[in-house]
Amino acid sequence: MASEDSAILSEQPATPFHDIDHYLAIPRVGGLTLSPDGKRLVTTVATLNSKGTEYVTALWELDPAGEKHARRITRSAKGEAGAAFASTGDLYFTSARPDPENPDEDPVSALWQLPADGGEARVVLSRAGGVSHVMSARDAGATFVTASVLAGSPDEEADEARRKSRKDNKVSAILHSGYPVRYWDADLGPDQPRIFAVEPGEDKERGRPATVDAAAPLKLRNLTPGVAGMLRNADAVASPDGKTIYTSLDKPLAKADSRSVLVAIDVATATQRVLLDREGMSYFAGPVSPDNRTLVVMSESDTTPHQAPQVKLHLLDVSAPGEPEANLRPLAHDWDRWAIKAAWLPDGSALLVTADDDGASPVFRITVPESAAEVSVARVTRDAAAYTDVVVSPDGRSAYALRSSYEFPPEAVRIDLASGDVTRLPAPAERPRIQGSLERIEVTAADGTRISAYLALPDGASAQNPAPLLLWIHGGPLGSWNAWTWRWNPWLLAAKGYAVLLPDPALSTGYGQAYIQRGWGEWGKAPYTDLMEIMDAAVRRPDIDASRTAAMGGSFGGYMANWVAGQTDRFDAIVTHASLWALDQFGPTTDASQYWLKEMTADMALANSPHLHVEKISTPMLVIHGDKDYRVPIGEGLRLWYELLSKSQQAADGDGRTPHRFLYYPDENHWILQPQHAKVWYGVVEHFLAKNVLDRDVPLPADLGL
Repeated sequence: MASEDSAILSEQPATPFHDIDHYLAIPRVGGLTLSPDGKRLVTTVATLNSKGTEYVTALWELDPAGEKHARRITRSAKGEAGAAFASTGDLYFTSARPDPENPDEDPVSALWQLPADGGEARVVLSRAGGVSHVMSARDAGATFVTASVLAGSPDEEADEARRKSRKDNKVSAILHSGYPVRYWDADLGPDQPRIFAVEPGEDKERGRPATVDAAAPLKLRNLTPGVAGMLRNADAVASPDGKTIYTSLDKPLAKADSRSVLVAIDVATATQRVLLDREGMSYFAGPVSPDNRTLVVMSESDTTPHQAPQVKLHLLDVSAPGEPEANLRPLAHDWDRWAIKAAWLPDGSALLVTADDDGASPVFRITVPESAAEVSVARVTRDAAAYTDVVVSPDGRSAYALRSSYEFPPEAVRIDLASGDVTRLPAPAERPRIQGSLERIEVTAADGTRISAYLALPDGASAQNPAPLLLWIHGGPLGSWNAWTWRWNPWLLAAKGYAVLLPDPALSTGYGQAYIQRGWGEWGKAPYTDLMEIMDAAVRRPDIDASRTAAMGGSFGGYMANWVAGQTDRFDAIVTHASLWALDQFGPTTDASQYWLKEMTADMALANSPHLHVEKISTPMLVIHGDKDYRVPIGEGLRLWYELLSKSQQAADGDGRTPHRFLYYPDENHWILQPQHAKVWYGVVEHFLAKNVLDRDVPLPADLGL
């Protein structure tokens, strides 16, 4: 028996990052909602199914006091998501699992309710088009959902009939009359989202004997008829009293352009009032103050070829008479960060926000005094972590959030708002163990700007055993390496002996507006030189092997990898994923051309386009692209692949041989979402790097069939 146990233990990898199957099996936490009384905290946990082919989500309850173990409260093969507490303490969520009371019906994403006092969850609302999002008013028994309708449907019955006809006749055609027509990996239409109030319906069996838990049916009342597709990118909020919904609408403009305007929807009458609509500016709704009088508004200015966007917070007094814009006041406009995801303190004295900040995304407190001059911003959390999904306890003493960093994946924590102390709550799963170390390094650019990066070092890296280095370039480009990532996880390759450099070059967020502006419209200049300067600093370290290096990136990072390939031969290999190649081609074919074509002129796009330098590329490149990628269409990958084989210095020879490789996914999008495809992704990347950086032969994944 002891020998069997020893054999089992010997098969265990040193860490989950040493075995891709173990890595894929790590549970993934996302989302957080708090009950009105502050006693129940619910999150969503995704786990790998038994076949290893997809992730299934379930709801877990956490103890805000940190005394009890986490416990799973839902379980099904279809999974559950979108949890939201009602003012009664009932928990609503969406799921496509079968309704046990109507087992013959085709499952759709329905609205389920888990009673506050316990018991089984049950379907409270189901419709042919499904339900996608749940929203509750904190102080009132009002629940709202977002759900899609076919544009020509006057009511729910007609919508169901139209859906059935399209399904029965196998019709997938969509007739468009506006722009955009695609988004990330979704074909837009014929569905259009609407916001509905969930209300009691007619009980046709009233008076019939039933058990005491019998409830009247619910019905939907459309609060947004006639908005066409303008709610597709909206993030709506409800006032605490449930009387008003605030949301952005994508307003169509001339020449296929658009911007977001802010509207208020009166729940009782379903009438809409435009609050903010200004040329060159988009507005988005934040939470409403506890007294229902003040709305947090985020504004984002339109880009121009020479001006990066500016993101600002405002307070809008929605109770004051007169024009709304006259009642709009700036909030912390002197603070040089982009704040997101605000949450009010219960007494209305301050807001909690998060913002990228020098390789982290801390929680900040912004005071909300009567005078704008008295506004102050104070950092609450002190660690180098990224916080999301912030919710506040009813007494205002604590906040709860998901926290992650490059040392651990997202986990639920309690934040003491007076001291800033952070306590990890008992979790649904243990932290995965990491071998290696994480450092923060920096260098000063030629213009005097500080350039920062994370450096993940493999276990045992030293002057006697220097590690090969991988330069990883983040996407966006308006983003930062500051939070755990499942897609680009440095520890998987650190486990193979590589050091991984994660820099934030010009255009990265968290370093101020001027830092973004340094690279605006000139992707091939400051962002590129920043990367090379921090790379130079890294390879000067004795624990890094400067003779064995590679560059990798996805999306904008893939663009930059392509640009690097045409500017320098210093790397032994380059991996480019979902990458922009020919900017003149990319602009009119991406899903958001109206945004892109304001960012660069045609001349600027050509000046920064990697495809014009293909003849200088001498480094072996691994191209990776998904056919369902609408943000960076597959044409970019196809053209890059052909031009590498026909024009680069490593073009195909007379026998068709080349060191370049193309990993193509017919059914993946901008990301690689299917677990087994992620396994193939890392397997091919490891094979390619080993061959070109380490001069070793690592087998390709068997599922490629090669």
